[in-house]
Amino acid sequence: MGERTTDGPPRATAAPSGGPSGRLRATVILIALRFGYAYNWFDIGPALTGPRGIGAAFGVGPSAWGVLVAAFLLGAGATQVPAGFLSRRYGERPVALGGAALLAAAALAGAFSPSLGVLIGTRVLAGVGAGLFFSPAIGWVGRLFGPGERGVPVGTFSSAFSAGAAAGVFGSALVVPELGWQVSLAAGAIGLAAVTAVALAAIPREGRAAAVPVPPAPLGASRAWRARSVVAIGLAFIGFEGATFATGQFVVPWGEGVRLWPPWLAGAVGTAFVLPSVVGGPVGGVVAERSLRHRTQFVVVTVLGAIALAALPLAGVAAAVTIGVVFSFAYGFVYAVMYVLPHFWKELPAREIPLAIGLFNAIQLGGGALVSALFGVVVGLRSYAFAWELAAGVQVATLLALVALRPTAAGRPPAGAGDGRPGSPAP
Repeated sequence: MGERTTDGPPRATAAPSGGPSGRLRATVILIALRFGYAYNWFDIGPALTGPRGIGAAFGVGPSAWGVLVAAFLLGAGATQVPAGFLSRRYGERPVALGGAALLAAAALAGAFSPSLGVLIGTRVLAGVGAGLFFSPAIGWVGRLFGPGERGVPVGTFSSAFSAGAAAGVFGSALVVPELGWQVSLAAGAIGLAAVTAVALAAIPREGRAAAVPVPPAPLGASRAWRARSVVAIGLAFIGFEGATFATGQFVVPWGEGVRLWPPWLAGAVGTAFVLPSVVGGPVGGVVAERSLRHRTQFVVVTVLGAIALAALPLAGVAAAVTIGVVFSFAYGFVYAVMYVLPHFWKELPAREIPLAIGLFNAIQLGGGALVSALFGVVVGLRSYAFAWELAAGVQVATLLALVALRPTAAGRPPAGAGDGRPGSPAP
């Protein structure tokens, strides 16, 4: 059973051997990797402040924190497109699992950083690993399931990011005051390394046909590269990506430093800004499969999240938790729709779905890194309140790029293996 490509020999689909049980096992392990990937992404925020935090260790404040937060995004954004091309040529398994291993190794190295500069470098490298993992892994999960089936698994995979991020925020908020930021970072790295080892052992290679490398094609030959909708999605969610990442990392320092909450309470509030996405992802995935009004879904839910974020500076504990729930649910919903959508582009061969996702993720992460860095600068120059108002405004403003998003064609089913016919228009 294989997929006919236009630039090489038949290549087996991503379904592992072992039938439905093998498919389920692979999906569960990939979701666990997504959880660990997010933990190592978000455990840095609560480690910034306090007597045993990074700020005290290196004598730096919010502006430097913003650079440290953005470093991961820069690394992740820089490797989204290479990850798509590598996946297209060699298959999803080696690229995704290699990226997870690199992320774990870099995160562990970061725990032993002797200076802020070295720590920033390890965070960039950890982001590179994250970028190599993500788009091949989510394309892999999507291709394990047929049309009409992928909404829940893709949405759950997407939402595992939020579960891991919540664990990273809360776990780091508890560990850092007691054991220090180094122990917190090392614990997340070791956990991810363990899951990666399980994945290497439990998810088999895809068979002889899949092992045949696909010869590289010119950049312009890829339909994903030429897709107007891919660029539109990338630009439209720069604001949401930056606002989500800045909020997830800075809400604990804000709670401790401005609201004077104890670390456990600030960490608990911080989880409200990431954990409810666990529900939003599957809901968004199901809605995306059943309704073709994807642009409307994007706009309505993103604006709702921005309105909630704009109210955060006025919030106490209960209101902050409510705002976090709305904001996080919106993020999970929108990103699940985003990751399901390329499977509806019949003109895009299935082997290029990871590349399409990598392309729009690269744009989002690069722009989101700038938003996150700017957030830290604004906090240092003005206040957290002004920074969050600005982030909410940018979140809405970048949605204007959705004008260029092509509506999903009525009656067009999600793509399976893709017909691979030359000359088909790009989505």
